[in-house]
Amino acid sequence: MAERYDYIIAGAGSAGCVLANRLGEDPSLRILVLEAGGSDRAVIVDMPAALSIPMNTRRFNWGMRTEPEPGLDGREVNLPRGKGLGGSSSINGMCWVRGNPMDYELWEALGADGWRWSNVLPYFQRLENVEGGGPLRGTSGPVHVNRGLQKNPLYQVFVEAGVQAGYARSANMNERQHEGFGPMEMNIGGGLRMSAARAYLRPAMARGNVHVVTGATVDRVLFDVRRAAGVAYLDNGQMRQAAATREVIVSAGSIMSPAILKRSGIGPAAELKALGIDVVHDLAGVGENLMDHLELYIQMECTKPVTLFPAQSLWGKAKIGMEWLATRNGLGATNHFESGGHIRSRAGIVYPDIQFHFLPLAISYDGLSLAPGHGFQVHVGTKRSKSRGFVRLRDARPESLPRVRFNYMSHPDDWLEFRACMRLTREIFSQPAFAPYRGKELAPGAEAKDDAALDAFLKRKVESAYHPCGTCRMGTDGQAVTAPDGRVRGVEGLRVVDSSLMPQATAGDLNAPTLVLAERMADLIRGRHLPDAEGAALLADPHWATRQRGAAISRDYSRDRAALKAALLANARGERAPDECLVTF
Repeated sequence: MAERYDYIIAGAGSAGCVLANRLGEDPSLRILVLEAGGSDRAVIVDMPAALSIPMNTRRFNWGMRTEPEPGLDGREVNLPRGKGLGGSSSINGMCWVRGNPMDYELWEALGADGWRWSNVLPYFQRLENVEGGGPLRGTSGPVHVNRGLQKNPLYQVFVEAGVQAGYARSANMNERQHEGFGPMEMNIGGGLRMSAARAYLRPAMARGNVHVVTGATVDRVLFDVRRAAGVAYLDNGQMRQAAATREVIVSAGSIMSPAILKRSGIGPAAELKALGIDVVHDLAGVGENLMDHLELYIQMECTKPVTLFPAQSLWGKAKIGMEWLATRNGLGATNHFESGGHIRSRAGIVYPDIQFHFLPLAISYDGLSLAPGHGFQVHVGTKRSKSRGFVRLRDARPESLPRVRFNYMSHPDDWLEFRACMRLTREIFSQPAFAPYRGKELAPGAEAKDDAALDAFLKRKVESAYHPCGTCRMGTDGQAVTAPDGRVRGVEGLRVVDSSLMPQATAGDLNAPTLVLAERMADLIRGRHLPDAEGAALLADPHWATRQRGAAISRDYSRDRAALKAALLANARGERAPDECLVTF
């Protein structure tokens, strides 16, 4: 292997870009980053409002679909995955959601030692550059974060309706109080998408010690006995090799990282042997524990011409594009998800398991389905589904996309929670704040009332929110693939660092948690970590056990973490408060 580096990073997605930057801060190190896609430089990537365009191109998207999903009557579900520098951060919706602080308490409770909120918060502060600052925020990091201008009146109407329905108001859901309704943030800076490639990789490449090869599909990790010694990768159809003197780090995402491990001989022995792959280490959890966020669009007709519908015409889009190209301002400089909310589906749930993204337009996320007139909608879905799926190899060739099945809606709680999503959204839209704007319900439609009708709508229309995770779960039990520092169990010199490590999906969009995971992992690789944060509160409704909503999110569990851990684990097992405490829909 003629090419020799200190670290080899497989994948230039969100996590890989962070690692290249942070590890490359040491000028004595040589780092190789291998990315199967190409350059991220394109107007459709840079322009925030164009987010649905790169998601629908083969240049920037792997074009994956799930296998037929049994819980959705055999329907295949679209699964966009970023292809190119920045990975999915170059095609996502740019919603900046840290998640709830209790997400990270749950990670630790599930075996990811050292990942509690007070450990993670300093890394959010290190990576953020938040416009205007705020409590517990960072203001000098590489990732620019701001809010939309909220010029459309419907953004504030949605928040007021949530408050009128009895939920809390949050000044900023990324600060102390996650639960409730309020403005959303986006990782956009200077009117440009703040992808991981822009924030981390380009500065790293400019230093000169980080070498990036695009069009390089990693086949497998190469071993010297049981120590990772390098990688084999396809470069323009030719198989090449590169050696790593310190570590190989797989950062190819929750779908591709387990595929690389399996092709390398690390995974369930029976699956590998059936494909003719020599087993280096029999590790049953590789590719298992796959989870995702699902969402529905609840759409309403708008009786006043205040929505974004006129902007969807050819002339409207051209006008937005010209303004953005000239000024980096206007409707092209936002993702249009400028307000949202986080609530609990029922009493007995400690912290929010439902998320709302509000949009003053009735359209699908991929931009392919537009309602014929003024409308508004929320994207609503559950955040901690108990359904689990898998990623398995189709064959041993690096060019072949793996088989993916989430087993969506295979747990009975999923149905309970999604019915709550729909009925609670209708209740919010029925509040007085929406009265001047509320027309008829477009989807699912007023005729969908009972459970059977709502379930039928869900089977037809539910979509992935594009947040797969968990397939190389970190932990300490026998099913964990990695230790809490990302090291792959059973071998040496090999780590996984990306969203596949997450023991549980967070309560919100996954890009910010993926970046913070990589930030902290970069320090653990270097044998250090930031000190615990001060003031890392763990806030909840003091009456969460007996009510589904409340305006006061005031109990701080940070000094009672043992009780909190027990409650979080009970929720994770599907255990809730007694039946008489549950809200009946």
